[in-house]
Amino acid sequence: MYRGREGQWAFYLHRISGVAVLLFLMLHVLEMSSSMFGPEWFNALLAFERNPVFGLGLVLVAALVLYHALNGLRIILMDFTSWGVRYQRQLWYGVWVLYVLIGFPMFFTMLGYVFGGGE
Repeated sequence: MYRGREGQWAFYLHRISGVAVLLFLMLHVLEMSSSMFGPEWFNALLAFERNPVFGLGLVLVAALVLYHALNGLRIILMDFTSWGVRYQRQLWYGVWVLYVLIGFPMFFTMLGYVFGGGE
């Protein structure tokens, strides 16, 4: 039983980010398949998605994908090493350190494109 510690938070965040990534991928497949209806339909959809709200959603999805990937590596280390479970708490904090080091520059760059400063 986790009792509200790091392992429980890692479990919840991994599941939430996984479901969010799955929903995004389903939406992306639907978006790409809209090209079957012709270039006018597809171009209109792309123009609609240039709205900054969609850009912020893309930044959120990128944040969730990054966390899900890094936490997935933590889970691999816990499953396939003899020492992973002993150090799962430190590994979880390591995930957050890497998340900040990789994510913040990526998010600020993406936000520049969302609000027109990066084009």
